[in-house]
Amino acid sequence: MLLDHRKDLGLLAIRLGLGGALFAHGAQKLFGWFGGAGLDGTGAAMEQMGFTPGRESALASGLSEAGGGTLLALGLATPAAGAAVAGGMAAAVSVHVPAGFFAANGGFELPAFLGCSAAAIGLAGPGRYSLDHLTGHCLDRPGIMAVAFAASAAAATCVIRRRNAYLRAKAPASQQST
Repeated sequence: MLLDHRKDLGLLAIRLGLGGALFAHGAQKLFGWFGGAGLDGTGAAMEQMGFTPGRESALASGLSEAGGGTLLALGLATPAAGAAVAGGMAAAVSVHVPAGFFAANGGFELPAFLGCSAAAIGLAGPGRYSLDHLTGHCLDRPGIMAVAFAASAAAATCVIRRRNAYLRAKAPASQQST
């Protein structure tokens, strides 16, 4: 019987690890927990990165991480949770792209990994040790998955385009000639 449950145990382990890390990261932004800056400090940092308005951007980012992470850990509304995290991490990747791939150089390695992992769980489903399974998968249906990932992709695209436009407008004239 244990062999029948290996995939589900593996999904539970991934969901708990990923969801816990995302919750902690989002709680830093939202509440200042775990040495974080809270909404005001994170909002100021977000503004510096080109996400405006900063406080609202920090709230959206914190909710996608803490909320999406919590839902992933619980295995509840798994497609929407995976999509929300993936969209939030796409915006984080856009900040780190100039530094290259590796996190040691400030690159996008970690947010890309977190976003891909969340998307994979959102697509694969949470397994039987989840609230989605317990509730008959009422929030884990193909239609919900399609809408959640489409909405997340559209939102991430808008946020990244808006940030890029803000950064271009803010750049000195000498840097805009290309």
